Amino acid sequence: MARKNKYVCIHGHFYQPPRENAWLETVERQETAHPFHDWNTRINFECYAPNAAARILDETGWIVKIRNNYNRISFNFGPTLLSWMAENDADAYELILKADQRSATRFGGHGSAVAQVFSHLIMPLANYRDKVTQVYWGVRDFESRFNRYPEGIWLAETAVDTETLEVLAAHGIQYTILAPRQAKSVRKISNQTAEWKQVDADTIDTRHPYWCMLPSGRKIALYFYHGAIAQEVAFNGLLNSGKSFASRLTRVFDNDHDAQLAHIATDGESYGHHHRYGEMALADAMNYIEDHGEASLTNYGQFLELFPPTWEVQIHENSSWSCVHGVERWRADCGCNSGKPGWHQRWRKPLRDTLDWLRDEITPLFEREGNRLLKDAWAARNDYIEVVLNRSDAAVDKFLKKHQRRELSYLEKVAVLRLMEIQRFAILMYTSCGWFFDEISGIETNQILQYALRAMDYTHDVFGVDLRTEFTRRLADAPSNVLSNGAVSFRQNVIPTRVTLERVATHFAVASLFEADPHGLNLFNYTASVEFFERIEAGTPKFAAGKLRIRSTLSQAEKTFCYAVLYLGQQHIIGNISVSMNRSKFDEMYERTSAAFRAANLGDVIGTLQEYFGPEKFSLSSLFSDEKIKIIQEITQNSLDAAESTFHTVFNENYQLMSALEEANMPLPATWSNIATYVLNADLIDFFERPAMGDLRALNRISNDFKRWNLKLSDAEMFNHLIGKRVLAEIERIELNESSVPRVNWIVEVLKIVQEMDLKPRIWRCQNVFYLITKGYRKGEWVFVNAEWQDAFERLAALLKVRLKV
Repeated sequence: MARKNKYVCIHGHFYQPPRENAWLETVERQETAHPFHDWNTRINFECYAPNAAARILDETGWIVKIRNNYNRISFNFGPTLLSWMAENDADAYELILKADQRSATRFGGHGSAVAQVFSHLIMPLANYRDKVTQVYWGVRDFESRFNRYPEGIWLAETAVDTETLEVLAAHGIQYTILAPRQAKSVRKISNQTAEWKQVDADTIDTRHPYWCMLPSGRKIALYFYHGAIAQEVAFNGLLNSGKSFASRLTRVFDNDHDAQLAHIATDGESYGHHHRYGEMALADAMNYIEDHGEASLTNYGQFLELFPPTWEVQIHENSSWSCVHGVERWRADCGCNSGKPGWHQRWRKPLRDTLDWLRDEITPLFEREGNRLLKDAWAARNDYIEVVLNRSDAAVDKFLKKHQRRELSYLEKVAVLRLMEIQRFAILMYTSCGWFFDEISGIETNQILQYALRAMDYTHDVFGVDLRTEFTRRLADAPSNVLSNGAVSFRQNVIPTRVTLERVATHFAVASLFEADPHGLNLFNYTASVEFFERIEAGTPKFAAGKLRIRSTLSQAEKTFCYAVLYLGQQHIIGNISVSMNRSKFDEMYERTSAAFRAANLGDVIGTLQEYFGPEKFSLSSLFSDEKIKIIQEITQNSLDAAESTFHTVFNENYQLMSALEEANMPLPATWSNIATYVLNADLIDFFERPAMGDLRALNRISNDFKRWNLKLSDAEMFNHLIGKRVLAEIERIELNESSVPRVNWIVEVLKIVQEMDLKPRIWRCQNVFYLITKGYRKGEWVFVNAEWQDAFERLAALLKVRLKV
């Protein structure tokens, strides 16, 4: 039985800086996230997905429960992060959505999911229109996912001013969460004649919410989280023990019979990414609180209904949780930074001033043209979130019919969509991460400058106005710690990332040399309609030509291109493209070049291409990043296969001699040691990449050879993930009958062998799936029919540390 009127709420702010290419709107490979494709994928594996299936251990380290943490905490996810999860980890995404539904059942009809201002900009530094759009878009994104209206909303960096609270209240938002130092003064609502009592981070009573009475007559509830405990979670190791975490939370209570809420808010990434196994500590803490009756778990919506505020509060204007100077971190060299010694942040003010200038230059152009074509340009901007959430032609048509003044021509529709994208990117360019870190040439600032460049490019398309020259001149006033100034970084790091319709066409052209089905190429924010395509191969050389139409799914703008591209081997590619070549000229060009290629006259092919297309050419560098990496890997793999075959031959021919040297206690020659290291690592990768269960004798031989010659694994982290993925595939194939005994035994032997190699496979998904597979056995719903089956399962359970019996 929980202590009466004592409640605990833990809020996780789950968010990642935008990482997508601003033109393709997909996250490209990030080598620093190795062995994962990108940081979103890595952090999802370490945090977001594990929190949907967090393990609770007994005193001996065996799994006794698996809990979806999202069912019992308060949480918000950034809209862009949820969009990424929906596409890249649909299972975890669905568990998050279901958690909100289950928490509503648990917490008196109040779901635990909280909305977020859409693009994580600093609200006090935004103008009123952008504040409204941020909240409206955040609400609509939330509704589209969770199928309900949000009760609360998370402010980026908890940055707040009164105007922001007015916008929240006007949208029906009941509460938001702030840091304790953001409270200025409080007083009892029942005593309106009392003077306001000044408070600070140490003296504010965080155990209940406060009404903030607004100038409009509206009000909104404010929760101020317990700062000291949040700090201990984030930085001081409180997540080293779930029970210590629980105890620390419940020590907030006193013996007063009034309702009290112990609550914290931290970055959600604390639970698994910043602190490994943090999701388990969180699950264990909540389990301990419930099992020991120390308090009842709740969320902010339920607590607000049960115990409406009896105090009111005034806030510190322009304050936040991550800058002690208010919101200066996002506009000044205030001293807040991420810790690079000797670096300044004097670039922050000129960067913001430059973006404000761009916004203010765009606004009158948008209003003039937008109101010519639309009933209300600003209302259309707010409603454009419906298109952002659903890029289908039907959704676009619905949007246009709702807002257009009259029937629009094709070019006018393109203009309207470009106007909306100008505004979308003009909002995205204020994403807070662009100022948070130490250097203007960093990836986070490059990201928001990509958005700015997109806004300027669309402005040029619609109005013929060049804003980039002045924009770049202004960026030159932003000093860099690495380069001369922000303008240099912009030219060096941002402008080369631009993607045009022609760039998309050249990507298609190069990829068409190698892809089995070029028609099925993923062009992300673009589509290709292929009118003609042919590819001819003659051993290594290849020749391809095509005529296609590239269309932007954002603006619906499109162009037709003709291309021809020649592959000479390795990285050597010569290609040409034209937007003006007509079909008859294209047919003539193709007839001549294809005949020359079939005759093996490659010089004639190149000369004919120059005759028809001119001197401008493209190459392998025209590919988008991921496709470029993929094709380069395919090209290099051919050479590596030949080298690997040679290495295997040398290794096999000298195996006995190497063994003899080992028996004689003589060191291996360095060349042989290097070859053996390469071969054994390659064999180990091959063993775990095969779709079928490999011969365990081969794995044992690889393991023994590593030990006997004291060789090193090339990349232990990569192997830990590869093994975990391979073992998971086999566990998911386990059937609840005797036919699975060989599979279970294979998994057992694999895990034992790799443990002997000092590898530590990432097997939390394996443990979770096996726990669910054996759940029926623990409940008595099925039994083992023979000793062999039972022995196999018991051995695997021991390795995975999953209790088969309660």
